[in-house]
Amino acid sequence: MIRTWKIARTKLNEVRFDDNSSLDAVTRQLPNGWYSTFRTFDKCSRAIGLSAHLRRLPNADASLLRASLTQALQPFRAAEARVRMTETRRGRFYISIEPLKLLPREIYEQGVRVKTTTLQRRDPRAKATAFIGASGDERERLARENIFEALLVKNGKILEGLTSNFFWIGQIGNLPYLATAQRGILLGVTRTMVIRAARERGLEVRFSPLRLDQLSLAKEAFITSSSRGVVPVVQIDDARVGQGSPGKATRMLMSAYEEYALKRVETIAARDKIKY
Repeated sequence: MIRTWKIARTKLNEVRFDDNSSLDAVTRQLPNGWYSTFRTFDKCSRAIGLSAHLRRLPNADASLLRASLTQALQPFRAAEARVRMTETRRGRFYISIEPLKLLPREIYEQGVRVKTTTLQRRDPRAKATAFIGASGDERERLARENIFEALLVKNGKILEGLTSNFFWIGQIGNLPYLATAQRGILLGVTRTMVIRAARERGLEVRFSPLRLDQLSLAKEAFITSSSRGVVPVVQIDDARVGQGSPGKATRMLMSAYEEYALKRVETIAARDKIKY
């Protein structure tokens, strides 16, 4: 069940919608603005990269949002939750929360299929809610075809995923390197952590998008997001990636990311308590 609250200085007001089937459905019923989505840890008391998620909202009062989120999460503390925080263009803030549903383990063990699309964000650096509506047809197509994700392509280059960032593993001689686009993409919170974790493990990082006419350069590939972590990609359109299964470097980065991120998990509660 998804619950949504409008944030005010004096109280949280719960809001109900006609379509409460998903976070995206709820977001489409709100005025346009900006958003960020993440999952909780430790029975809804902590989140990875929370400060970075809040900075995506242009006029965020971090203390107020943390206090509001702490209160809104109370009914979900028996397990974990997936959270979306939204700021409308008129400066109003909303919190939408649903129980966290983890991906099946076989997704990480076997990898996923993805397809490319020419769909583009108007402003790639901003996580705008308008893109959720604009990409509705694409999301429905993915569901019908049982495709995990769509990759946004511009000028023949894979930039990012519809709801994720995209990475690929290249190789020179026997030395692998990690590559990802740097321009024309949303700089995801998980993306940043994966890059840092890779460098800590001694893996070279290159900022270079994968071209569609050079898919064979990718020995491995994966996508990243705050709710799903690192998800191996084994097929792009009709092309198999590498051996068609999660590779050694990807599995190493899955472990490295989890280790890196969990050391940097943030307490959600605000230091300065706000009374409602």
